[in-house]
Amino acid sequence: MKMNIKEIQDLIKFVSKSGVSEVEIEQKDFKITIKTPVGGAPMAAVAAMAPVAMPVAAPAPVAAAAPAAAPAPVAAAPAQNANLIEIKSPMIGTFYRSAGPDKPAFVEVGQSIKPGDKVCIIEAMKLFNEIESEISGTIVKVLVNDSSPIEYDQPLFLVEPA
Repeated sequence: MKMNIKEIQDLIKFVSKSGVSEVEIEQKDFKITIKTPVGGAPMAAVAAMAPVAMPVAAPAPVAAAAPAAAPAPVAAAPAQNANLIEIKSPMIGTFYRSAGPDKPAFVEVGQSIKPGDKVCIIEAMKLFNEIESEISGTIVKVLVNDSSPIEYDQPLFLVEPA
Protein backbone atom coordinates (compact mmCIF):
# COMPACT_ATOMS: atom_id res chain seq x y z
CA MET A 1 0.00 0.00 0.00
CA LYS A 2 1.32 3.42 -0.93
CA MET A 3 -0.41 6.69 -0.13
CA ASN A 4 -0.37 9.76 -2.33
CA ILE A 5 -0.21 13.33 -1.02
CA LYS A 6 -4.00 13.76 -1.14
CA GLU A 7 -4.59 10.63 0.91
CA ILE A 8 -2.03 11.76 3.49
CA GLN A 9 -3.65 15.22 3.66
CA ASP A 10 -7.09 13.62 4.06
CA LEU A 11 -5.71 11.46 6.88
CA ILE A 12 -4.26 14.56 8.59
CA LYS A 13 -7.67 16.29 8.31
CA PHE A 14 -9.38 13.21 9.76
CA VAL A 15 -6.99 13.10 12.72
CA SER A 16 -7.46 16.85 13.27
CA LYS A 17 -11.27 16.58 13.34
CA SER A 18 -11.59 13.27 15.19
CA GLY A 19 -9.71 14.26 18.33
CA VAL A 20 -7.55 11.11 18.41
CA SER A 21 -4.00 11.68 19.64
CA GLU A 22 -2.14 9.27 17.37
CA VAL A 23 -2.74 7.28 14.19
CA GLU A 24 -0.26 4.79 12.78
CA ILE A 25 -0.62 2.83 9.56
CA GLU A 26 2.00 0.22 8.73
CA GLN A 27 2.24 -2.10 5.76
CA LYS A 28 5.11 -4.23 4.46
CA ASP A 29 6.82 -1.37 2.59
CA PHE A 30 5.07 1.72 3.99
CA LYS A 31 4.58 3.32 7.40
CA ILE A 32 2.94 6.60 8.39
CA THR A 33 2.45 8.02 11.88
CA ILE A 34 0.47 11.15 12.75
CA LYS A 35 0.67 12.43 16.33
CA THR A 36 -1.39 15.23 17.84
CA PRO A 37 -0.13 17.10 20.92
CA VAL A 38 -2.60 17.55 23.78
CA GLY A 39 -5.24 20.07 22.66
CA GLY A 40 -3.57 20.79 19.32
CA ALA A 41 -3.60 20.06 15.64
CA PRO A 42 -1.56 17.24 14.09
CA MET A 43 2.10 18.22 14.26
CA ALA A 44 3.75 15.86 11.79
CA ALA A 45 3.22 12.97 9.47
CA VAL A 46 6.24 10.85 8.70
CA ALA A 47 6.12 8.36 5.87
CA ALA A 48 8.79 5.83 5.00
CA MET A 49 8.88 3.45 2.05
CA ALA A 50 11.18 0.48 1.52
CA PRO A 51 13.78 -0.19 0.21
CA VAL A 52 14.86 3.45 0.51
CA ALA A 53 13.48 5.27 3.57
CA MET A 54 12.30 8.76 2.63
CA PRO A 55 10.82 10.64 5.62
CA VAL A 56 8.37 13.41 4.81
CA ALA A 57 7.38 15.94 7.49
CA ALA A 58 3.92 17.47 7.03
CA PRO A 59 2.74 19.91 9.70
CA ALA A 60 -0.95 20.68 9.28
CA PRO A 61 -3.10 23.33 10.96
CA VAL A 62 -6.68 22.65 12.04
CA ALA A 63 -8.10 24.84 9.24
CA ALA A 64 -7.24 22.55 6.34
CA ALA A 65 -7.40 23.33 2.63
CA ALA A 66 -9.54 21.24 0.29
CA PRO A 67 -7.06 19.76 -2.16
CA ALA A 68 -8.07 17.34 -4.91
CA ALA A 69 -6.04 15.29 -7.36
CA ALA A 70 -3.20 17.16 -9.07
CA PRO A 71 -3.42 19.86 -10.16
CA ALA A 72 -4.75 20.66 -6.71
CA PRO A 73 -7.08 23.59 -6.16
CA VAL A 74 -6.02 26.32 -3.76
CA ALA A 75 -7.97 27.29 -0.66
CA ALA A 76 -8.81 30.94 -0.07
CA ALA A 77 -9.20 32.49 3.38
CA PRO A 78 -9.51 36.03 4.71
CA ALA A 79 -6.16 37.75 5.18
CA GLN A 80 -5.13 40.31 7.80
CA ASN A 81 -6.63 43.06 5.65
CA ALA A 82 -10.36 42.25 5.47
CA ASN A 83 -10.63 42.89 1.73
CA LEU A 84 -7.63 40.70 0.76
CA ILE A 85 -7.74 36.94 0.23
CA GLU A 86 -4.85 34.51 0.71
CA ILE A 87 -4.14 31.77 -1.80
CA LYS A 88 -2.72 28.96 0.36
CA SER A 89 -0.62 25.91 -0.41
CA PRO A 90 -2.62 22.67 -0.66
CA MET A 91 0.51 20.62 0.15
CA ILE A 92 4.07 20.70 1.39
CA GLY A 93 6.86 20.94 -1.14
CA THR A 94 8.98 23.44 -3.04
CA PHE A 95 7.34 26.58 -4.46
CA TYR A 96 8.13 27.66 -8.04
CA ARG A 97 6.74 30.84 -9.63
CA SER A 98 7.40 29.62 -13.19
CA ALA A 99 7.54 26.41 -15.23
CA GLY A 100 11.33 26.67 -15.54
CA PRO A 101 14.32 28.91 -14.82
CA ASP A 102 14.11 30.56 -18.26
CA LYS A 103 10.30 30.82 -18.27
CA PRO A 104 8.23 33.84 -17.13
CA ALA A 105 6.40 33.70 -13.78
CA PHE A 106 2.81 32.42 -13.94
CA VAL A 107 1.57 35.57 -12.17
CA GLU A 108 3.04 38.96 -11.24
CA VAL A 109 1.96 41.62 -8.73
CA GLY A 110 -0.81 43.70 -10.32
CA GLN A 111 -1.93 40.90 -12.65
CA SER A 112 -5.61 39.91 -12.78
CA ILE A 113 -6.46 36.25 -12.24
CA LYS A 114 -9.61 34.19 -12.55
CA PRO A 115 -10.57 30.69 -11.41
CA GLY A 116 -8.53 28.07 -13.27
CA ASP A 117 -5.52 30.34 -13.93
CA LYS A 118 -2.20 28.71 -13.01
CA VAL A 119 -0.50 30.69 -10.24
CA CYS A 120 2.52 28.50 -9.39
CA ILE A 121 3.99 24.99 -9.28
CA ILE A 122 4.62 23.00 -6.11
CA GLU A 123 7.09 20.13 -6.33
CA ALA A 124 6.24 17.38 -3.87
CA MET A 125 8.02 14.03 -3.88
CA LYS A 126 9.38 14.55 -7.42
CA LEU A 127 5.91 15.44 -8.75
CA PHE A 128 5.29 18.92 -10.17
CA ASN A 129 1.76 20.06 -9.28
CA GLU A 130 0.33 23.07 -11.11
CA ILE A 131 -1.69 25.12 -8.64
CA GLU A 132 -4.74 26.90 -10.03
CA SER A 133 -6.61 29.88 -8.60
CA GLU A 134 -10.11 29.34 -7.24
CA ILE A 135 -10.83 33.08 -7.08
CA SER A 136 -10.98 36.14 -9.32
CA GLY A 137 -9.01 39.22 -8.45
CA THR A 138 -5.68 41.01 -8.68
CA ILE A 139 -2.40 39.74 -7.23
CA VAL A 140 -1.34 42.23 -4.53
CA LYS A 141 1.69 40.44 -3.10
CA VAL A 142 3.72 37.24 -3.59
CA LEU A 143 4.44 35.95 -0.07
CA VAL A 144 7.00 33.22 -0.91
CA ASN A 145 10.36 33.38 -2.70
CA ASP A 146 10.91 31.23 -5.78
CA SER A 147 12.41 27.77 -5.07
CA SER A 148 11.55 28.02 -1.35
CA PRO A 149 10.28 25.13 0.75
CA ILE A 150 6.66 25.63 1.82
CA GLU A 151 4.33 24.07 4.35
CA TYR A 152 0.80 22.76 4.03
CA ASP A 153 -1.76 25.62 4.19
CA GLN A 154 0.99 28.30 4.01
CA PRO A 155 -0.17 31.57 2.39
CA LEU A 156 1.45 32.00 -1.05
CA PHE A 157 -0.27 35.08 -2.56
CA LEU A 158 -2.45 37.98 -1.39
CA VAL A 159 -5.28 38.75 -3.81
CA GLU A 160 -7.70 41.67 -3.94
CA PRO A 161 -10.99 40.08 -4.98
CA ALA A 162 -12.65 41.29 -8.19
